[in-house]
Amino acid sequence: MNTIITIGRQFGSGGHGIGRRLAEKLGIPCYDKELILLAAQKSGMSADVFAHVDETATNSFLYAVSSGMLPGATAFSAVNNMPLNDQLFIAQTEIIRAKAAEGPCVFVGRCADFVLKQTDTPLLNVFVRADLPFRVARIMEAEGCTERAAEDLIAREDKKRSKYYTFYTRNRWGNVDNYDLVINNAKLGAEQAVALIAAYAQAMSTDTAAR
Repeated sequence: MNTIITIGRQFGSGGHGIGRRLAEKLGIPCYDKELILLAAQKSGMSADVFAHVDETATNSFLYAVSSGMLPGATAFSAVNNMPLNDQLFIAQTEIIRAKAAEGPCVFVGRCADFVLKQTDTPLLNVFVRADLPFRVARIMEAEGCTERAAEDLIAREDKKRSKYYTFYTRNRWGNVDNYDLVINNAKLGAEQAVALIAAYAQAMSTDTAAR
């Protein structure tokens, strides 16, 4: 299996856990919060500082750099002049591309589907969603909060993720056209979701090898 898998997810949908279990099933690395530490090591910044601004957007300068619109610009050529959010995104972009070049792996969030869209390796882009009551129940249990607090948290986090994705990719977060596979975890369940994604990835890999 030579496929790179990216997973976008609604807050509280269980996408993170699905990514972890999928990587374990396939015997490949999974990168989520690990990217913050790797980015910190690469840039010499504090991992705690980067964690505070993870998956948030700031200004419009970064897009020109990360997408190659500025001739001669490299990821860290102007890094000291950028907000921390943009420094983190650029560092993560380089790491995502480097890890993808090493072999099959799973990336959760961080606009990995967009970052890797030019890769020659087969790429499976997945979006995990779930019905609101399912998400609320999960957040209430995880956070020990009320139903209203869980709903508010979901709304805030989804808005943040949408803004982050749209800002750095110029695409709409959650738009089915951006993904190969959209899964409702509330109806399918994590175990079946993992099995479905793994089967899809294997089919893609087999089809590519047969061409």
